[in-house]
Amino acid sequence: MGEQAGRLHGKVALITGAARGIGRGIAERYAREGARVAVADLDSDSAGETAAAIRATGGEAMAVTMDVTDEAAVSDGVSAVVTAWGGLDVAFANAGIQHIDPLDQLSFANWRKVMAVHLDGAFLLTREALRAMYASGGGTMLYMGSVHSLEASPLKAPYVAAKHALLGLCRSVAKEGAAHGVRSNIICPGFVRTPLVDKQIPEQAKELGISEDEVIRNVMLKNTVDGQFTTVDDVAELALHLAAFPSAALTGQSVVVSHGWHMG
Repeated sequence: MGEQAGRLHGKVALITGAARGIGRGIAERYAREGARVAVADLDSDSAGETAAAIRATGGEAMAVTMDVTDEAAVSDGVSAVVTAWGGLDVAFANAGIQHIDPLDQLSFANWRKVMAVHLDGAFLLTREALRAMYASGGGTMLYMGSVHSLEASPLKAPYVAAKHALLGLCRSVAKEGAAHGVRSNIICPGFVRTPLVDKQIPEQAKELGISEDEVIRNVMLKNTVDGQFTTVDDVAELALHLAAFPSAALTGQSVVVSHGWHMG
């Protein structure tokens, strides 16, 4: 299990959007470090498959079907985890979607859909998680932000706005949660080659009238120091560090992992 085996031994973690991509990578890493992991996802079949894969490698995991935009589903999901495992130590608001459109052509419905998953979903998870954490003496709230929590790109206004808002929510949790032993931080990755990003490449190529290779080289990775995508493993390593960090010295922070795309 490596040199850092067991850094989350005995901890209970719930991750939304954990059936695939970055969320799955974090779930698997947490489990390898000894956490009991609740794999929460809208796709119940994929959540079950991810939880089963974690158990097959010796980890402890349960699947939770959760539409993060559904207040009752989030409440019931968190309650199920607390009932099963006796508490909640780490909650990670990771669920997200993307929509590509210029602002003047963006429908209100698509604006609201993106905001609902990222921001409403993060709020609902935060509220339920804080109730559990406050009752048990503390915990860690984590959020999946983006370099777009700190700067903007064209064609992604609802995503950029939502990711900026998550930074504000994270900071609010850090201020309010401190008295209850709760820390809060937000991870801000650059482009990670996930299905969400793969879907954007042809969309942006069409919208911008350039090739897919040019989207990758001249749009997505233009401002990195080495022209490389951030990896799921990079993000999972940071997510582990933030979950295992021992004190409130590190709270309310945005931690960027982007190959130098954003420095701040």
